[in-house]
Amino acid sequence: MKIVFLGSSDFSIPTFKKLIEAGHEIVCVYSQPPRRSGRGKRVNETPVHELALKYGIPIRTPESFKSDEEQSKFFNVNADLSVVVAYGLILPPEILEAPKYGSLNVHASILPKWRGAAPVHRAIMSGESETGVCIMKMDIGLDTGPVVAKEIISIEPHDTTSSLTERLAALGAVLLVESIKKIDHLLPKPQSSNEISYAKKIDKQEAKIDWALDFQKIGRQIRALSRFPGAWSYYNGERIKFLNVRIVSSASVDSVKPGTVIKAPLVIACKGGALEIDSLQRPGKSIQTVDEFLRGFPIEIGSVFN
Repeated sequence: MKIVFLGSSDFSIPTFKKLIEAGHEIVCVYSQPPRRSGRGKRVNETPVHELALKYGIPIRTPESFKSDEEQSKFFNVNADLSVVVAYGLILPPEILEAPKYGSLNVHASILPKWRGAAPVHRAIMSGESETGVCIMKMDIGLDTGPVVAKEIISIEPHDTTSSLTERLAALGAVLLVESIKKIDHLLPKPQSSNEISYAKKIDKQEAKIDWALDFQKIGRQIRALSRFPGAWSYYNGERIKFLNVRIVSSASVDSVKPGTVIKAPLVIACKGGALEIDSLQRPGKSIQTVDEFLRGFPIEIGSVFN
């Protein structure tokens, strides 16, 4: 099948590769334009862009599809199907409907829950026990199209957004390829009007830890924001990111100021309990295990994060 692939982030990569492995012809790839990022503000291509170059597949990076010229370029590809995975641009109906079979999207939630930009982050942060992947036939709404396939998985207590996203990306790739095999017989099912929720984009202001909050809520915050943007707190004026954590529900914290280190190697008091930090990161440094971190940056029992 002739497919045009629209994707940008690492979440897109497993589906991109799976389509090629399945023998489909990727006639063109669309991705977000290269942008300046990182400490050196170097111009970086998206992961999908880089992979398309390795495969020798034509790559296009428009800022939008509003112009007649850009739409004509898309129409002239004459694809049988569009596959959209974490692309990042709104697609007008003319583009969605141009291919013979329209456009399929891989979305990392159990729709209609967590429509929008950050479904994995929001599912963990909200304390959900499960999530999943939906293959959706796209329409002009925000993740409102009918679902053609879905699979549900558990959110494990140790899951971070990074680890859960990897699992969902792999699952979505398989589900998408299986859906294409049955494309002439798919029965799109309209989404329920109940339990609709929106996964708004993560605001960096959400990353500051308030140690006076419930310990379970802070634990979810740390796991949900790992690895980006990373939940953080100040220690002696330096911003420290927390990337992984375990709950210590039996800790006695009634008389301890929230944010206080109460036990080695790094157990921190919160409201109602405590958290044992597993990995951390200083500004401009790599992520380290707690033992590695403390060898170069000692933090004593009784110290306070704020």
